[in-house]
Amino acid sequence: MSPFIYCLNTSTIRTTPLLDKIRIAGQAGYDAIEPWNDEITEYLDQGGTMAELKQALVGAGLRVVSVIALHGWITADGPAHEQALEECRRRMAQAAELESPHIVASPPREVVDLAHAGKRFGELLGLADELGATPSMEFLGFVDGVNNLADALTIARFTGDRRATVVADVFHMIRGGGSVDDLLLLKGSELACFHINDVPAKPDPRTQTDADRVMVGDGIADLTRVIKNLRAIDYHGPISLELFNRDLWTKDPLEVVRKGLERIRALAEE
Repeated sequence: MSPFIYCLNTSTIRTTPLLDKIRIAGQAGYDAIEPWNDEITEYLDQGGTMAELKQALVGAGLRVVSVIALHGWITADGPAHEQALEECRRRMAQAAELESPHIVASPPREVVDLAHAGKRFGELLGLADELGATPSMEFLGFVDGVNNLADALTIARFTGDRRATVVADVFHMIRGGGSVDDLLLLKGSELACFHINDVPAKPDPRTQTDADRVMVGDGIADLTRVIKNLRAIDYHGPISLELFNRDLWTKDPLEVVRKGLERIRALAEE
């Protein structure tokens, strides 16, 4: 039995149509998929249906474990906040219709008060009672504010809600100036989804962008230690291959995702 749920984040083969992403992920042997709200909305706007998406998932033998993402929910006030929450409701309902247990809650670029963010995150968790998909707090290594796992965890724990979790990512842990050992701050039950990728030696990892991410095993991140740390905190959830590498977008998507899964399995099942 696999120690983790092997998942494909659809950004890894972003230029591939959504139904093809689902088919390819299933063909490659993944357990799950992690799509983006924007691509789901685009698919629906072009005449696709949720029924077709769900049928494709069943046919590929996949489940949705997370959807990306909620925005604008921390910093907006007044009518703008209500508008942001309405969009969050729409996105959460979309995720719930695909039976996703989680949806990623992203931070803004600017510095925020963590207690205020915690209150707002609690508000999002409250929406899950009516909508079904539970938000999970994300940190982004390249923003000025919530750019490390400790801050994301502070926000989640502030709520006092047992459902509060975070999303962690190899790239963001390193980009934000932290280390893969930051995972040891967590209990396994506090991690909803783990994004795996690798970082090149150049440019300086603390100046890199999403597009600099490279295939698992092609960079300098200590991925063996990452897996060791995930085991240490007793995490058995999704490991999601998340890349934004434009060179990979020009290659055969099936070959890309197969290579990713082979390398993840080599790390996780050694």
